[in-house]
Amino acid sequence: MVSKLKYIALLGMLGSLSSHAAMRQYSATIESSNWRIDKDTRLQCTLNHELPGYGEAMFTSSASKQLNMEFELDMYLLPSKFDMAAVYSVPPKWMPGVAPKTIADMSIRKQYNGDLPQDAAWTMLSELEKGFWPTIYYQDWYNKYDQVSVALNASNFSGVYREFVKCVSNLLPFGFDDIAYTVLSYQNNSTELTKYSQKRLTMIGEYLKEDSELELVLLDGYTDSYGGRYNNEQLSIRRANEVKSYLTTLGVPEDRIQLTGHGEKRHIAPNDTRESRAQNRRVVVRLSKS
Repeated sequence: MVSKLKYIALLGMLGSLSSHAAMRQYSATIESSNWRIDKDTRLQCTLNHELPGYGEAMFTSSASKQLNMEFELDMYLLPSKFDMAAVYSVPPKWMPGVAPKTIADMSIRKQYNGDLPQDAAWTMLSELEKGFWPTIYYQDWYNKYDQVSVALNASNFSGVYREFVKCVSNLLPFGFDDIAYTVLSYQNNSTELTKYSQKRLTMIGEYLKEDSELELVLLDGYTDSYGGRYNNEQLSIRRANEVKSYLTTLGVPEDRIQLTGHGEKRHIAPNDTRESRAQNRRVVVRLSKS
């Protein structure tokens, strides 16, 4: 019922334009409809569509534990005030008699691009795949007499979309925030990582192979209090050095890795049980990027 009322409201909006009002329409022609993949890595996939005279539409999915998608409307002229836009799936002219469908309401924020979250973005993509044109309607913020429609042309979409889906399926199942701070734990009196920490270091390695924007890697090595203080300090340095060697083999420049061996300083747990001592045997990996 709500969708029907919105459809009636849309028809009313389109039909009530007086001689003093106009609907400014922006969309690519069938011949010029251009879909392209701008980002195709294991960290990010971006599908772009040019909107002549208006800007660009972008769908983006990023490496993460959860499948995600975002739509962004990159406009040449940013909004001058807050407002709301209505997003519909509109049938092209060669689908007579098919009614538009409501997709979402999109917030228009002052001096920001328009955007929509995951559910609406995926819906727009699936509607495009079926040949429909996701279209955004709003009152122009620079001319009170004009309304604006911005349509995504489904022409030339399917082939590029299949490549985009392949890119999304190949994204890493974790992102920068998942590995930016990692604690690696060690076996007693050795430089051998625990099995869990080996997996964590492999994840860091997989990420760093893909990310060229890494600025700095900080490695801090620690030990428990068993053994002499000097020996513990040297052991913490050896542990951190092995991590450094692993990262440099993946292409991380050596001058971007800073290493410190703290030995038995800065415990995070007591040293009176096997379990608590294991927590103190660690290398902390911190990543920084622009």
